[in-house]
Amino acid sequence: MFWYDHDLSGWGWFAMSAGMIFFWALIITAAVLFFRAVNRPDEHTHTSAAPTPEQILGDRFARGEIDEDEYRRRLNALHAGPLTKP
Repeated sequence: MFWYDHDLSGWGWFAMSAGMIFFWALIITAAVLFFRAVNRPDEHTHTSAAPTPEQILGDRFARGEIDEDEYRRRLNALHAGPLTKP
C-alpha cells in the first residue's frame, strides 16, 4: 500500500508514534486503576467504639471486682450527672 511513492511522511510517523504511546499509556492506566480498585480496603470497616462507663461498670461487676451494692451506688452516681460545687 505505501510502497513506491506513497509512504508516510515525517508527520505520519509522528502521529503513529504518538498514537502508540497514547494507546499503551491508556492500557497501563486502566490496569493500575483496576488493581487499585480491587485491592482497596473496605471503607465500611469500623473500629470498635470505646466502652461506655456503664459497660465498664457492668464488666467489673460481672468479673466480681465489685459487689452489687457498690455496682448500684456507682450506677446511680453515673446517672445522677456531674456534681456541682456550692
